[in-house]
Amino acid sequence: MKRFNITLPDNLAEKIKDVPNKSSLITEALQAKLKEITKKKLNILLIEGYKATKREDKTVNNEWDKITLKGWK
Repeated sequence: MKRFNITLPDNLAEKIKDVPNKSSLITEALQAKLKEITKKKLNILLIEGYKATKREDKTVNNEWDKITLKGWK
C-alpha cells in the first residue's frame, strides 16, 4: 500500500464527507477511470491499425474473390 496526500475541491469533499471508507471510494474511482483511459487508447490503436492495413486487406480480398468466385460467374 502507498499513502497519498491529496487535495479535493470543497464541493467534492463535502459530497464524500459521510463516506466511511474514502480510500476505497477513491481507489474504485481511479480504477474505473484508468480502465476507461486504457480502453480509449486501445480503440485509437485499433482504428489506426485498421486504417493502416485497409489497402492491403482490399487487395487480399480482391485476390481471394478471384479464386473463390472462379466458375461461379
